[in-house]
Parts: sequence; C-alpha cells; structure tokens
Amino acid sequence: CLEHEGVEFVFGIPGEETLDLSEALDRSQLITFVPTRHEQGAAFMADAYGRLTRRPGVCLATLGPGASNLATGVGDAMLDHAPLVALTGQIGLVGMHKETHQFIDTVDMLHPMTKWNTRLHHPRMVPEAVRKAFSIAAAEKPGATHLELPEDVMATAVSGAPLPRGPQPMVEADPVSLLRAAEAIESAAWPLLLVGNGVVRQGAAPALRAFCEQTGLHAVTTFMGKGVLDASDPHFLFTAGLRRQDYPRGLLGRADLVVSIGYDMIEWPPSAWNPDGRQRIVCVDTVPPEIDAHFIPEVELIGDLSRILYQLTGLLEGRQVASIETRPYRRAFRRVLDAGTDEDFPIKPQRVLRDLRELLAPGDVLVSDVGAHKLWVARFWEAREPNTVLISNGFAAMGFGLPAALAAALARRGRSKIVCISGDGGFLMNCQELETARRLGLPFVVLVWSDGGYGLIEMHQRRKYGRIAGTRFDNPDFVALARAFGVEGLRA
Repeated sequence: CLEHEGVEFVFGIPGEETLDLSEALDRSQLITFVPTRHEQGAAFMADAYGRLTRRPGVCLATLGPGASNLATGVGDAMLDHAPLVALTGQIGLVGMHKETHQFIDTVDMLHPMTKWNTRLHHPRMVPEAVRKAFSIAAAEKPGATHLELPEDVMATAVSGAPLPRGPQPMVEADPVSLLRAAEAIESAAWPLLLVGNGVVRQGAAPALRAFCEQTGLHAVTTFMGKGVLDASDPHFLFTAGLRRQDYPRGLLGRADLVVSIGYDMIEWPPSAWNPDGRQRIVCVDTVPPEIDAHFIPEVELIGDLSRILYQLTGLLEGRQVASIETRPYRRAFRRVLDAGTDEDFPIKPQRVLRDLRELLAPGDVLVSDVGAHKLWVARFWEAREPNTVLISNGFAAMGFGLPAALAAALARRGRSKIVCISGDGGFLMNCQELETARRLGLPFVVLVWSDGGYGLIEMHQRRKYGRIAGTRFDNPDFVALARAFGVEGLRA
C-alpha cells in the first residue's frame, strides 16, 4: 500500500514492535528506509519532504518513547500544513488492557496533533486505512495523519490489494462572489494583497504573478509565502509576520481593502494587522476561513487558488485599479538589508544574507531553524521562487533546520543547492543527524550563527524586565564537532 501511494523514503528508527514492517521495507524495490539518529529528526525530515514534493512524507517510530519523540515533528507538520503520515509501533492488542512495558495510548497522545489517526485492529483494515491516511494528509489544508501498528496485527498474514487513488475534486468559486470581489477591488482607493502559504502549497505562484502584472496590485507576503513573488518584482513590498511591528499605523493600516490569498491565520494573527477588526477583507482560500473577530471577510472565494486568480484577472482586465506608492517601503527595506560593511565584526546578518543571495540560484533552497536568526531570514531573505524557503513557523520548533536540509537534499537530488541557517541553540538539538547526512553522502551547507545563548528569548526578557536570566550557555568547538562527524568544518 505504501508503494502504491508513491512513497520513496521512510525516515525513522526501527524497534522491536516494528520488526515485520522493517523486514517488508527492506524487501521493497521502491522504498528506501532512512535510519535516523532521533525520531524528532525523522519527523522533521518527513515534514520538509512533504513541503517540497507536495506529497506526504512518511516517518516511522516504535512505541512509547519512540512515538513521543516523533510528536514534535508531527505537530510541526500539522501547524504548518505539511502533508505527513506517521507510523508507530505498539504492543499487541492482547496487552493493551493492562499496565505494560512502554505502553501509552499513542492514538490518544497524537490526536490533537493530527487531522486523523487510528489503530489497525485487523489486517483487513490496511488498504482502507493507508489510503485514508494519505488522502487526508494531502487534502487542503494538508497536515499530519497517523497509523498505529500493533505488533500482533502486523505479524498476521494478509491478502488484498491497495485501494486506487481517486481524482481530486475541483472546487469552483461562486460566480456572484467573484463579481463582488472584482467590484470591491476596483472600487478600493488603496487595495493591498496579503499572500500566504496556500499559494506555495497549491503551486499558484504563476497565477498570482499574472494577477499582479495585470492589475498592478502590490503584495505583502507572510514568512511561509516567501518567493511567491520574486523579491525583485515591483509588485512585491515586503515580508511580514512579527507581532511587535506596528503594521496598523503603517502600510496595512492605510490600506482600505486587504485581499488575503492562501493566508493561514497561524502564519500571522489578524489581530496584529487589523486590531480593531474594521478592515475590509476579501478572502481567497482553499477552504472557508477560521472564525476570528479580527478577520471577517465581506467576500469569500473558496476553491482552487490558480483558477480563482485567473478568473479575477479576467474580470479586472481593462478596469482601473488603484495603485499605491511603494518607494518608501522599498527604501526602508533596503536600508536595513544594506546596513553594515564588509569589515564589520562580528559579521552582520545582512552580510551573510547578501553573500548567500549572490551565491545561490533562484531555485536553490534556504532552510531556517528557529531562533533569533529566523527573524532575519524570514523578513529579509530575498526569495526568488516559491518553496525555496523552509521555516518552522506555526509550531516554531527548534531543531528543525538540519533534518529539513537533509530531506531537501534528498527531495531535490542535486537539482538545487541546499543551505541551512541555524543558531547554536537549535543546531545542537539535532546535530546528531550530521551522521545521517554524511552516511547518505548528501551535499548541503549548514551555517551556525553562534551567540552563546537563546538570543530571541533574551530580546523579550530585556524588553519586559531590562535584564536576562537563564539563557546563556557554552558551546563545543563546532569545527571540531563537524570533523568528528566526518564532515568539513570551517569558522568565519
């Protein structure tokens, strides 16, 4: 059934309760099992693989601590809408009624972190359960699903066949709503686009670019929407997503209509840019939006994002759409990015981002771990293409970077350069996956920005208390650590 779903890699750590599945995977001619050094790393790999391929990534762990270690990556996939299928072993059904070694109810534990999960009580469930897990994981909005595999069920002989995959339904936006949306855009004095992760997931960047070119509308993207417009495109303004920035008094506060396109509220809460809840909003999305007092659309266009954008482009063709003055915002962006000279020490984040941008092609992939460095990458990395920036945003899980870079190297298979930027805190949370990367011979670069502390927390502590507490630590020699893993280490 996994082969039928097109699974190429299963990331994970085997256990006693998954012996039968491990044996079957080893016999497969289509699936490669990738042994990792921690289950959290395996889940992050499946998460990143799902984002880049738009097919569910698969991770495997045994029962108990294996499953609980997997949970962080499962939660990350869920909140960032990455398709993922988690497989966990379990004791036999016969022992679940009593206190048993390593037994916890994994289905209950992962219930809040998944779109759907279940336990396989009988081998006849396999074709239906696997097909359902992959279908739900990939359906808008994507996320994580989970199958628990009791040891005695998995050791049972079974006959049957995988279920066929049905066609994806095409959801059409309401024609009347399309006309109302076009009229709202045409009548607005200062309309603005807010573009999010959905445009990346749906592959709708070409339609968005055509829409902006036709109408002249300008866009602000979320962290997860980076690259849907080339950062050099005159219709791109900046990337937003920080709660502390005073957006209501700036550009978003002056806009009289916000057209949100593929925007997930978890990317950037509406209260940050629409605090009084009075902003006029047109919502373009794949599913109806979440209920929020600060996000009440006057028009909702629900369906395939590319189709909706092309339809709106046609409706607005030849009509006069208001444009905004963008030069002040572009100048402010450049002032920050160009600050700092080549001679500055410590090396400035801007210097690293500028040099990286010159070295990487538009389709190369930049992965960001979580920490103070993430704010620089998310706000100021000049992305050229969609799905070339991977960030743990909704769950904001430290340790994401290195495993995600490993998965990106597998997914792109030499077609793109892969670079990961990590802080010293996040890097040491999953640095053991350097061995996995070396064993697989995967080519990518990790930049560790080292400041000897949890810098982002220190920033908040200084703002609130005027001092820091419990955030400083010592680091190993990172160059020696890299070389101990058998990879090259350099210090700038």
